[in-house]
Amino acid sequence: MVVGVLALQGSFNEHIAALKKLGVKGVEIRKPEQLQNVSSLIIPGGESTTMAKLAEYHNLFPALREFVETGKPVWGTCAGLIFLANKAVGQKIGGQGLVGGLDCTVHRNFFGSQIQSFEAELLVPKLASKEGGPETFRGVFIRAPAVLEVGPEVEVLVDYPVPSNKVLYSSSTVEIQEENAMPEMKVIVAVKQGNLLATAFHPELTADTRWHSYFLKMGSELGEASSSSIVAVGGEDLSSNLQSKTDLPVFL
Repeated sequence: MVVGVLALQGSFNEHIAALKKLGVKGVEIRKPEQLQNVSSLIIPGGESTTMAKLAEYHNLFPALREFVETGKPVWGTCAGLIFLANKAVGQKIGGQGLVGGLDCTVHRNFFGSQIQSFEAELLVPKLASKEGGPETFRGVFIRAPAVLEVGPEVEVLVDYPVPSNKVLYSSSTVEIQEENAMPEMKVIVAVKQGNLLATAFHPELTADTRWHSYFLKMGSELGEASSSSIVAVGGEDLSSNLQSKTDLPVFL
């Protein structure tokens, strides 16, 4: 297994170090042709507008979109979440390029500027059920986005309570600054849709590698789902028949 990490800008070295802890090779991706040699891809945190400009310069967007469409696992953290979203608000004038594929709307700087970065204990029952460990994860939010809306096929993995007296977000299309509407509300900070995983926080900046382990297992799960759906013309399940002969998992 070789995992590509988009290395245009941001925390790509930290992701590669986390993968190394798990015994997995991570390689830096800067050119479209390099995507042909990896089984999955991580789009790291960083400055999303800068990353988008560099991706445009290296003509990476078509290759990134094609990679997403192949069904191979892709994980976006912070800026990577913005990249994977079908729609982003709160962008700078002129906007930025998006890879898309994730049926959600993201606010680019939901939690504010760099000086408003913070850490918080997040409830992660779905991560804990898969990877073990505590029911909480230390989320590092740096000039972080948040998911405002999700489509029907998007699974919400983590949400985070936000006091209502905080200016939640403001853009040309949406503005919420209601101080007395609710004692608090929750915003979405981690989602999964098919082969796509996205987190608004930075797991690569912690010593806890459970999110990386969770992502690595997505490839095996997607392969098993694909093989189990293969049926012969006569109705015989080819994947189970092949597996019974080899006693090994079959990925077709």
